[in-house]
Amino acid sequence: MVHDPNALFEEWLAEARLSEPNDPTAMALATVDSQGRPSVRMVLLKGHDERGFVFYTNLDSRKGADLAGNPAAALLFHWKSLRRQVRVEGPVERVSDAEADSYFASRARESQLGAWASDQSRPLDRRETFEARYHAMEARFEGGDVPRPPRWSGWRVVPDRIELWSDRAFRLHERRLFTRLEEGGWREGLLYP
Repeated sequence: MVHDPNALFEEWLAEARLSEPNDPTAMALATVDSQGRPSVRMVLLKGHDERGFVFYTNLDSRKGADLAGNPAAALLFHWKSLRRQVRVEGPVERVSDAEADSYFASRARESQLGAWASDQSRPLDRRETFEARYHAMEARFEGGDVPRPPRWSGWRVVPDRIELWSDRAFRLHERRLFTRLEEGGWREGLLYP
C-alpha cells in the first residue's frame, strides 16, 4: 500500500511542533548557482500542501538568484528530538502574488520594514548603514500599512522525491522513499540505511 508522503510529513511536523525546542519548521535549503556551485542555508517553512513546500525571501538574494537561474532545490528537515529527517527534492516555482501578499501582511511590522531596508546577501559597509535604512523605512511607512516590496516573494519546492528517515538502533535506520509518478500519485519504496 502506498501512503501519501504529504500526509506523513504533516503528521511528523505536528509531532515536531510538540517536541522540538526551537523552530520545528527550520529546514536546510540547498541550491546551485549558474556555475554549478552548491550553497545551503537555513530557512523557515511557511506553507505546505499537496503542491509543495513554501518559503519566502528577497528575490535578489543569493538563493533567489540561484533559484531563478537553476529552478530546482533540495530541503532537509532534521528533528533531533524525534530522531527523524525528511529530505525533499524537486523543481521550484514562484508563489502567486496573492499568496506572497497574504503572507507578507501576516508578518510582524518590524520584519516587513526589514524586508524593505535590506539588500539581502549584498555587501554591507557597516551595521549602522542598515539601521539607518531601517529607520528611514519606519518614517516612510509611519501611520500606514507596509506593502510587500516588489523584490520579495516566495518559492514553492514541488517535490518529485520525498524521503522520510527514522533513526534506529545500531544504524539500522528506516528510509522510506516516495517518488512522484508522471501520471500522478506516488511510488513508495525503501532504501538501505
